[in-house]
Amino acid sequence: QVQLVESGGGLAQAGDNLRLSCAASGRTFSPYGMGWFRQAPGKEREFVAAIRWSRWSSKGPYYADSVKGRFTISSDDAKNTVYLQMNSLKTGDTAVYYCAATTLSYGLGSVKLDDYNYWGQGTQVTVSS
Repeated sequence: QVQLVESGGGLAQAGDNLRLSCAASGRTFSPYGMGWFRQAPGKEREFVAAIRWSRWSSKGPYYADSVKGRFTISSDDAKNTVYLQMNSLKTGDTAVYYCAATTLSYGLGSVKLDDYNYWGQGTQVTVSS
């Protein structure tokens, strides 16, 4: 059974940096890629960033316009782990952040929620002014 476990969320002030991690476990788990999504109170879950596993493609990574230049997604393919370095945080970044993985070939580098078939439980990030 595949499990995605996020860590690194918490409280921050505007302008601070935080780093999220997501470790995937499971026998024979070999995703095409992983991504981060977030959901703010009262809003739909939205795409943040995605990365393709290097064994499948050298393209990407991909970012939402709202985080481009501030957030960086990276991965350690051998450890099935993905990271999200969040710099210059804004109050608008407050949300529950979800890690996602796709073993669907059409999910490679996707920004769509439905193209990811494994999800973590989420980690809260709260940014105060």
